[in-house]
Amino acid sequence: MTVIHKSKTYLHALAFATTGLLLAACTTTTTQSFNVSKNTDLEAAYVATDADFSRYDKLLARDMGIFFPTDAAPSVEDQRRTRQIFREAFIAELSGYSIVREKSPGALEVQATLIDYRNASGADVPGVRRELKDIARPGAIMFLMELKDPESGEVLARAADSASAPAFSTSASTTTDWVAVETAAARWAKLFRNFLDENLKK
Repeated sequence: MTVIHKSKTYLHALAFATTGLLLAACTTTTTQSFNVSKNTDLEAAYVATDADFSRYDKLLARDMGIFFPTDAAPSVEDQRRTRQIFREAFIAELSGYSIVREKSPGALEVQATLIDYRNASGADVPGVRRELKDIARPGAIMFLMELKDPESGEVLARAADSASAPAFSTSASTTTDWVAVETAAARWAKLFRNFLDENLKK
């Protein structure tokens, strides 16, 4: 998994709007509408108005994206360990779901992204898509989740939460609070499981 610094690779499809959301795909532009999901403990949750989750009976799990400003990123080893902690927490919460690693019929693509802008400066923000600037603003940390159809690439649902804020090592003089990382991973995994259950009618 490639570590991303100041890149839009994991941010390109993330946007929060209930209607009129514009998603860029090469040179074409499509409009997709979302409804606010009210039955959730997440800070923000949206489901596409045309989403049909009855077509899916398994999850296509993508590796979690992690985004830090270049000058305030944990070591590669810390980021690897963070991904492992999150993966283990999510796998533990997803009992009862069939999880696959390759595209297959009936698989719903699941992508999680952690964006930590707590140590970012204003100069980091211009590289982010316009509709994400309120989310990925300096001083904020956000955990984002997307559910997508792997064949069409259509985003079917998005959710976001920032209630947990574990401390990551950003210099040789600081250390990552692994207990807090594990607690945050467990919290977000639980919230995500609930969000999945609500939409997949588990």
